[in-house]
Amino acid sequence: MPGEPGYADEVCPTPAWSDATVGAGRAVGAFFDVDNTIIRGASSFHIGVGLYRRGFIGAFDILRFAVHQARYLAFGENRHQMDEVRHDALAVVKGRSVSEMGLIAEDVYDEVLHLRIYPGTRALLDDHLAAGHQVWLVTAGPVEVGELIARRLGAEGALGTVVEQVDGRYTGRLVGDLLHGEAKADAVERLASREGIDLGSSYAYGDSTHDVPLLTTVGHPVAINPDRRLRRHAARAGWPVHNFTTKG
Repeated sequence: MPGEPGYADEVCPTPAWSDATVGAGRAVGAFFDVDNTIIRGASSFHIGVGLYRRGFIGAFDILRFAVHQARYLAFGENRHQMDEVRHDALAVVKGRSVSEMGLIAEDVYDEVLHLRIYPGTRALLDDHLAAGHQVWLVTAGPVEVGELIARRLGAEGALGTVVEQVDGRYTGRLVGDLLHGEAKADAVERLASREGIDLGSSYAYGDSTHDVPLLTTVGHPVAINPDRRLRRHAARAGWPVHNFTTKG
């Protein structure tokens, strides 16, 4: 956290990619967590604010989202908190039109989310794109939100939590479980197999100790704005650490 010993806001230098070890015909991947890695705070909170302003949810609902956001910024994520967010979010979207929710998410990105992107992370992502790497976002949030952010940033796509849809509306049930912890690593391994990505030559970026399974899946793990436990893990493992703010 800012103010802690060893924490310094920084401008990320342009990396020198080394792809000499990539196997013939294999691609290099760059996998980015979203919340507090690309975007400051929890993207679900900002979507919740957008829903509140449009009358989709009430004051009590947005208060619960605000509490989640405050806890996330102060302490990082944990599984219990993620389960609470999942329960609240599923209750909000149950019965809602998929297309309507998508339009709201687009508006929220234009109004708020793009202002919360860390310029340092954006620079890293752009450098990967310029190098011809496959850039994917990996989030415990709704896959639709991840895909929206990926489109706006020019990334290949996103992996995320999937909410069941029937006849163009959300049912309020998940397809599988949250894409969190080990599930992120498993999803990236399946994607890499499908897309021909060499994970040993690939990169991953995350902020939480729960991203360690994802980070250890690749040959080049990087901690961005790490929580205390990930900061300690990165120090022990010799991983690079970047500390960014949303100021340009």
